Formats: sequence, C-alpha cells, structure tokens
Amino acid sequence: PDERLIKLGRSGALQKGSVLLKEATRMLKDPKADRFIDDFTNQWLDLDAIYATAPDKKLYPEYNNDDLLIEDLVAETRAYVREMVRKDLPIATVVNSDFTFLNQRLARHYGISGVTGSELRKVTLPSNHVRGGILTQGSMMKISANGFTTSPVKRGIWVLDRILGVPPAPPPPDAGAIEPDTRGAVTIREQLDKHRRVESCASCHRLIDPPGFALEAFDVMGGFRTHYRSIDKGTEKSIYRGLFRYEIKLGLPVDSSGSYSGEPFSDINAFKRLLEKDERQIARNILNRLLVHSTGAIATFSDRAVIEQLLDANAESGYGLQSLILSILNTPMFLQK
Repeated sequence: PDERLIKLGRSGALQKGSVLLKEATRMLKDPKADRFIDDFTNQWLDLDAIYATAPDKKLYPEYNNDDLLIEDLVAETRAYVREMVRKDLPIATVVNSDFTFLNQRLARHYGISGVTGSELRKVTLPSNHVRGGILTQGSMMKISANGFTTSPVKRGIWVLDRILGVPPAPPPPDAGAIEPDTRGAVTIREQLDKHRRVESCASCHRLIDPPGFALEAFDVMGGFRTHYRSIDKGTEKSIYRGLFRYEIKLGLPVDSSGSYSGEPFSDINAFKRLLEKDERQIARNILNRLLVHSTGAIATFSDRAVIEQLLDANAESGYGLQSLILSILNTPMFLQK
C-alpha cells in the first residue's frame, strides 16, 4: 500500500463503498497489480503446470529443449489476462478475440508472419485465424496434454472445469484408460467411439468429448496440425525451425468436428463460436474463482443469489473482467469473510 491508501485505511474511509471502489480501480491501473493478476491467472488456469511435462523427442523433435518457447507461451497468457483486466474486456474474450501477444518466436510457432524481435507485443490476428482467446493459446494446449500425446478426454475436462466451471464427475472404477496410439494405426477418436458404447461412460463423454475433439487441432505444444504424429506408420516429412531440419512421420488425419449443445461444429473456430454463447456461465465460473481467490472461501449455497445479482449487473457490458473484480468489493462475501 502507498501513502494514500494507508491514510484512507487509518481514517476508516475505506469502509465507504464509493471510496473502496475508487481505490481498487486506481490499484488495478498500477504496475504492482500485475502480481495479483498473474497470481489469479496461475490459480485459474493452472498455468504453473506447463512445466510438468516435456514433448517427446521422437514425436516432436523440433520442441526438444525449447525452454524459451515455453516461457514465451506463459508470457503470452499473462499479458493477455492483464489486457483483459485493464481494458475491462468482455468475458467472451476468454474464448475468442482478434488479437494476442506475440514475439518472433511465438509468431513462427503460430504461423503468423510480420512479427520480428524477442519483445512481446500486442498483435492483431489475421481474419478467421485459429488463435485469439485464451482457449487456443499454446500454454493451455501444453497444460492439457501429457507431452507424449494429446487426449480429447483430458482437454475436454479442462474446458469444462477451467473455462465453464462445471467439472464432470469422476469416472467409474471400471471405466478403463484410453491411450492414444502413437504407432499410427488408430486415432484416439476411434477408440473413444468404442468407449462411449459403455453405458456408464456415455453420459459423461457426451459432455467431455466435444470440446476435446475441437482442441485436437493442436499438438502437445499448441502447434496447429491436420495430422497426428506417428513413430511407425505414416508419411515421412521434413520440417524446419529456423536453420534446423527435423524428420517426422505424419499419421492419421485429425478430425476436430463434433456437436456442442445440440449444434454441430466443423472445426475449432466453429466450436469457439458456439462456446461464446455460454458467456454467462464462463463469467459465473470466473466470478466464483475470483471470490475464492479474494476471500479464501468457496461460495456457499446462500451466496448464489448475490452471485446471480452480480452477473445481472454486468450482463449488459458483456461481463468485463475488471467490472467483475470490482463488483465483488461491496458484497457480504468479500467484506465479511
């Protein structure tokens, strides 16, 4: 706290709602607020988990020991959430937008031209690009993969939990595991088709699989792909990263289509347009996470009416992220817990 905030606290003026709101708005404009925003980002998106796995050297040789790319992916997500807070961007920006934060390394990874240098800066994306939004950032794709393969199940659960705030129930004990076939004989989607025929699994997979299928368009580091990698069957191909050439095998094609909320989608962009319609649920999830972050307590059943009131108050503006943060301040949950 600076001198002004200390004075207001000692005088009791911070107990007035208007003063509290004014000071919180001022604090969010200060560079020191980056610590709060980054900490919330880590907790919300589990961003620190990006370091838990490493891409397989045989399947993804171009990513081997590329620690700088990982750090750039983390920096992109942090810069993006900071922008959402400081510009009070609508909550749909979580799913889609026409911008992100890139440097030359990240732009090359995403297949975007015209960005040079190591400094991260805000970049307007080409029309209808698969990037834009937190959902398809490379950091999120790495967190929701295991380094060796990707799984629609893991990524689908991640979307339900971290983006929508409706995590599915744990699988039944006899559900069995689904392991993607890296030898190129069968796709994970084909394996899941058989798995969903088991009655005890079908109900959850109807929710989990669609977002997971849409995100199969990205590899373990978030690179866009049209085919899986293989260590056995497949077409040999040379890929280039700067001055280096790598030999890989392309396996079976990726199918990122599906059906979400009763509506079909053909690819990741079509899925994002459907997911944007759930903006209130996305806002509800983030509001709940902000309350936990600010009070240390999970919202109870008696708090639900207040949460819905806050959502109603912010609906017209598209549930701006800064507005959601500030709207918490004069609630009983924040002032009394």
